[in-house]
Amino acid sequence: MGDVDELRQAIARCRTCRDDPAGGEIRRLPHEPRPVCVVSARAKILIAGQAPGLRVHESGLPFNDASGDRLRSWLGVDREAFYAPDNFAIVPMGFCFPGYDTDGHDLPPRRECAPLWRARVLSAMPQIELVLAIGQHAQRWHLGSRRHKTMTETVRQWRESFLANDIQPRVLPLPHPSWRNTGWLKRNAWFEEAVLPVLKREVAVRLG
Repeated sequence: MGDVDELRQAIARCRTCRDDPAGGEIRRLPHEPRPVCVVSARAKILIAGQAPGLRVHESGLPFNDASGDRLRSWLGVDREAFYAPDNFAIVPMGFCFPGYDTDGHDLPPRRECAPLWRARVLSAMPQIELVLAIGQHAQRWHLGSRRHKTMTETVRQWRESFLANDIQPRVLPLPHPSWRNTGWLKRNAWFEEAVLPVLKREVAVRLG
């Protein structure tokens, strides 16, 4: 537990995206960073999302919004089970709220974050058995060449990665549970019919 505790503290202190004069194409974070993640020495399931939104940034609690409500329904768990660190590790591709673009949409995860932290965090959690790769940024990192050109096709072909013997831990690609994807879910009814039962079963098995 000591290594995990030290890692949590180091992440909480991180201000790289605000203070590091990276230059080039990387713009400094325009507000005070607040890294949000749950690193666990016992959880068997890793939720690999994109980056915190504003509400999560303000509360410091991952998926503390409508997206989280939908995700919990997909997983078949309540808030108590979801926020128990022995059940789920929650490590987004970017730990801090990246801000908004000119259209008012969340910006992509900061590019400094994953190269700096992700390998270290994953190596500290060798007990992880299942990675839920939410959205294209997490799928790019965790699936590599097995990721398809679009998020839709990656999720549609979920068996290719989930059943692959050369990918450990297992990776199950998912769309983002954001309300912005409500239309996507309606157009792709196969996700609820084919993928969610597998997701609920895999979660239930690992939560005992």
